[in-house]
Amino acid sequence: MRGLRRGQPDVEVAAGERVLAWATSADGPVAGTRDALYLPGGTRVPWQQVEAADWDLESETLTVREVGTWGEPRPTHAVRLEEPVRLLQLVRERVTSTVLLQRHVAVHDKRGVRIVARRAPSGARELTWLLEYDAGIDPADPLVELATQDALAAARAEVGD
Repeated sequence: MRGLRRGQPDVEVAAGERVLAWATSADGPVAGTRDALYLPGGTRVPWQQVEAADWDLESETLTVREVGTWGEPRPTHAVRLEEPVRLLQLVRERVTSTVLLQRHVAVHDKRGVRIVARRAPSGARELTWLLEYDAGIDPADPLVELATQDALAAARAEVGD
């Protein structure tokens, strides 16, 4: 990779992307671009596919959980980082920037479904819609399904999707 900044790791990124922040790990560099997080081994996780990113100060470990299908295991990546401050700032900013709408809709008492609309930081117009059900909520229940579809329709109308 040409034009590396001083100390920047040699991370192969997608065409049109450039490394904005990075940290080192025993398994290789971890880097962030405008569009994605690059993990050791060449794993690329687009920011809009990061459901959660947690930093454990005690173990110096970044844990990234990807978006997935409700009720199924989600891909999770954990990496111990050295000097992660700038990368952690970028992770927070980029993941947050992808959330266009987030709303919790109560179905039974306070339990219900969270509806999230996300968009890629690149400005692509396509939205990704995610549904997260609270513990004890069965998405197959006809009342839950109806409430979810009504709430999803209202959310789509609100953002013009």
